[in-house]
Formats: sequence, C-alpha cells, structure tokens
Amino acid sequence: MDLFGTAGIRGSVEERVTPELALAVGRAVAAEMRATESDGTREGGAAREPEIVLARDGRVSGAALAAAMEAGLASGGVRVCRAGQLPTPALAHASQGRYGVMLTASHNPPADNGIKLFRDGSEFDREAERAVEERVAAEQPAAGWDEWTTTERVDTLGGYLDDVAAYAARFGADLDGLRIAVDCGNGMSAPATPTVLRRLGAEVVTLNGNVDGHFPGRGSKPTPETLRDLRAFVADANEGVAEPGRPGADGDSEGFAFAIGHDGDADRIVIVDADGEVVHEDTVLAILAERYTRESDADDPVVVTTPNASGRIDERVREAGGRVERVRLGALHEGIAAVRADAAADETTDTSVVFAAEPWKHIHVAFGGWIDGVVSAAVIARLVADVGLESLREPITERPYRKVSVDCPDEDKADVMDRLATTLPEAFSDATVDTDHGVRLEFADASWTLVRPSGTEPYVRVYAESDDVDALVGDVAGIVEDAVAEAA
Repeated sequence: MDLFGTAGIRGSVEERVTPELALAVGRAVAAEMRATESDGTREGGAAREPEIVLARDGRVSGAALAAAMEAGLASGGVRVCRAGQLPTPALAHASQGRYGVMLTASHNPPADNGIKLFRDGSEFDREAERAVEERVAAEQPAAGWDEWTTTERVDTLGGYLDDVAAYAARFGADLDGLRIAVDCGNGMSAPATPTVLRRLGAEVVTLNGNVDGHFPGRGSKPTPETLRDLRAFVADANEGVAEPGRPGADGDSEGFAFAIGHDGDADRIVIVDADGEVVHEDTVLAILAERYTRESDADDPVVVTTPNASGRIDERVREAGGRVERVRLGALHEGIAAVRADAAADETTDTSVVFAAEPWKHIHVAFGGWIDGVVSAAVIARLVADVGLESLREPITERPYRKVSVDCPDEDKADVMDRLATTLPEAFSDATVDTDHGVRLEFADASWTLVRPSGTEPYVRVYAESDDVDALVGDVAGIVEDAVAEAA
C-alpha cells in the first residue's frame, strides 16, 4: 500500500481521502502510538493513554473527515484533543510533547483533502509512515470496548500566536506602523498572520481574509498568477508614494512596504515587493538562511534544503560562514535529523542546523521542527522594518531560473534515471555531480541543473539556473528526451 506522498496523504475526498480512509488511518495511528509509547506516562500514579491533538483546515470536507478520524483514534484507545480549525503550523506547535493529526490538502483544489501526521512537533518520517500504511493494509481492528476513549475540546491557537510574536521579536526592528498587505486566500492564515503582524505593530490590510473552504477569492496555491489581484492592489497603492508602507511625518503610512500571500493551511509563504512583483522563492530562502547562519554561535552552522533549491542559497550561506546540506523534497525533517545524528557521532565539531527550507516552505529550527509560514511572515516583516526589502535582496545574485517537464511513463522512470546518471555527467564533464536525489550538476560559474522524476505525475523534471538558462535547459532536456526514447 502506498498512501503517503511527499507531504502526507492527499487526494479527492470522493475517491481517495474518504471518511472510510480517515477512520482506518485513525485506528492505525492509534495502534502505532500505543505500540511506540507502550510504557505510557504516569499522572498521579495512574497510567495515562497516549495523547493526540486533531485539527483541520477550512475545507468543506474537513468536518466529516475529522469526525471519522476522531472515531478511529478514540476506538483505537488513544486520548483525542479536538482543536478545531487551525493553520497546519499551529497544529504542529500543539503536537509538541504528544502526537498530532492535521486534516489539510494545503494548496490543493477545494475538492481535495489530506492527512498529515506529527509527533512532538515534527512530521512523521518515512519509517513511521510505512508502519501506519502496514496497519491500514492489515485493516487494524478497534481496541477492546473498555479501552475506547472520550475526547475533549482544546484551544491552542492563542498560545501559538503568543509564541510566534515573542520569537519574531528577536529579529530586525519594531514594525511601528509598517503597512503590509496580506492575501490569506480564504485559508487558515486568516486568524493567524494578520493577528501576529498587528501585535508586532504593523498596519495590516487583508485580502480574502475570511476562511472559506470553497476558496472563492483565488486558487489556494499562491503563485504569480493567483496573486494577481494582490500584486495589482499593491502596485496601485504605491504609485507615486515616496516611501511605501513607511509612517510619514503625521505618523500615517501610505502604500505598502511589501505584501504576503499564503496557501490554504498557512505553511507556504510568497513575498510580493512594493512594485507588485513576486520575490523569487529562493531569494526569500537565501535571505533567511544567511541571517540564521550569521547569527549562529555554532562552529559549523548548517542549512538544510532540497536539490531543486538555487545556488544563491549556497553562496549566501558560505559567505556567512556556514554550509548547505540537501535532502529529498518533502523530507526536510529527515535532513535535520540526519545532520544532528552525524553531529552527535562527531563530538569534535560544534555542528548545528540553523534553518531548513525548500522553496516556499521554511522550518525555523529554533522555534520548532515544522514548516511555518506564519513565523516566516513575522520574521521577514521585522527584517524589512529594519533595513527594507531591497537592502535584504541586494547582496543576492539572482540568475535566470527555469523548470521544464519531459514526458516519461511512470514505469520507465527508474530506467531513465539510471541512464541519466551516466549520460549527463558524460555530456557535462566539467560539472560537479551529485546523484543522491536525482542528478544534480554544478558548474564553476555557480550555474546548476537538476534532473529528477516527478513523484506524482508522468514526467521527468528539469530545473536549471544560469545566465544562459535557455541554452542549459535545452541541452539537458534533449539528453533526457533521448534517455526516455531509449527506455521505451
């Protein structure tokens, strides 16, 4: 059984992520929790069953799936705390010291939903996901009737928002009336990001600021296209304004210093500049990675990212005295764990993971082990208030970037990638080669390309960043097409 993708379980609520599946996963998770936590915990001398917090995003299907999941967990013999509607990072925050289930399809269309599992603030790793899959496949039965539990309602959002605001205050400068536009996309950032920014002193204007599972305002995935209304709104507001978003002599602000777009569950973030243009996701990542690296006291500060992330990140992290480690897409938490395990085995070096991110999604390690777009919004706002967005971007070299897809049947992907592991290095003999996560080639001029199979669609993806990106993509895609033809 293959339930889990790169970000939990996702799919249509009519065909894949059904109430029946939620019930089965709930029982499987409960059984796995009980097996893992077999010693239990003691409270007042009595054994206490393992505890899990359950939340959902604003999708129409969320209530029914939550009811089914709650039934599976409770009949599996674990204590369930119902947290209602939350951003995914707030659920992750609430899972510290216990387990968590988040029902969300993130940026997927409204007819989809999904299941994400957490333990102590971190997503389940592959081993834990496989254990759940095996129990679902075996049709995990309910626990004995006398082990079923009752559930309780908990309110965890307020504590999360308090902690985000306190954490962000460590960075940059007070917002002091800085004017920021936030497009919540009718998603779960609506009760979170504007609240935190206002608490930090910003003047916030929201677009699509109500939670609505139909996502009537725009598509739930924030892209340059879906954010066109936000971009036009900011550009129009800033026309003719000398210092957009900054308080003037009268204390009032005109225009917007920058803008933020979130996805359906508030783990992703997109930054829009004062001209209404989307700031490249790898530039945002590089800004944060450099800041965390410079502020670290470790001898060996490490930033964990993914193979498709830009070389501009490596450049800024190296400049700040750190290094970059890459891990497969959707596995930032595993990359963090791997670096920490290596560090524990080598006591001679003071190694610390200071930041982890893939495009659009950031883990602020000192705050918690989960992807958190709300924290990113608050930290970036404080940095912008200090020196301005353009100053943050100025040291970053932004080379042209492209991504293309080459048709490839799923059954041929393994053969194609085996061929490319040989043919690509042969064609680019001057490149440094890494085959841990696809085939990544890096060149002396900081250009790079990555070829990897899509995990969800019949394509091989080609990513490239270069001053002559069209030529590089054309050459690489041609080699990929030859490999696909030979494998057919």
